[in-house]
Amino acid sequence: MKLNELHDNPGATKKQKRVARGPGSGKGKTAGRGIKGQSSRSGVALGGYEGGQMPLYRRLPKRGFNKPNQLHFSVVNLGLIEKFIAAGKLDVSVVITEEALIAAGLTSNPRDGIRILAKGDIKTAIKLAVTGASASAIAAIEAAGGSITVSRPAKADAAAE
Repeated sequence: MKLNELHDNPGATKKQKRVARGPGSGKGKTAGRGIKGQSSRSGVALGGYEGGQMPLYRRLPKRGFNKPNQLHFSVVNLGLIEKFIAAGKLDVSVVITEEALIAAGLTSNPRDGIRILAKGDIKTAIKLAVTGASASAIAAIEAAGGSITVSRPAKADAAAE
């Protein structure tokens, strides 16, 4: 096969419509934009304009609030931890820290810390040291014979001082 013999599959590409190239093209003169008016000109901004009527985005009330200093946690479920222990990616003989969870590949971005949730079940007795955990996750770990240490997030420590 040579370079000049390469071609795409039939129907894979469609020729682009060339507008404003004379009457024979079918899109000559006004190029399919009609005659006069805002939409026939360049720089059209018709998105939120309703012909002088109060636009929808201004008729509806504003809702909600975005907390500027809120914390975003990376979530890891107990079932996933159990799966990684079974695969041999996590060592149960030592305390499993957030760094160990990241190294194992449970999460790639720890954000403001890792929070453990109780989805799935855990049978192995593990020692965990993480930023956060739900009450049901703590209960499940302790029921399996393990222990968990929950520390405050770094951002909350800085905000409290």
